[in-house]
Amino acid sequence: MQPRWMSFLEAVTNVLVGYLIAVATQIVVFPLFGLKVSVSENLAIGVIFTGVSLARSYFLRRLFSRLGAIRSRTTF
Repeated sequence: MQPRWMSFLEAVTNVLVGYLIAVATQIVVFPLFGLKVSVSENLAIGVIFTGVSLARSYFLRRLFSRLGAIRSRTTF
């Protein structure tokens, strides 16, 4: 079992890497669609998408945790 601090470090690393990949992708992809966005705007958009991703991850984790608890109570 992974210690809590290691789980936290993994989660932070995952978010940071995801943020960097998102911003780099935006810098490459936006111009392909004719979108002209400054670096600071790209960084802000990356923060928004990262927040949405974190919320999605959290709620899905809680949902699956709840479904697992329900399933374990109904399994004979």
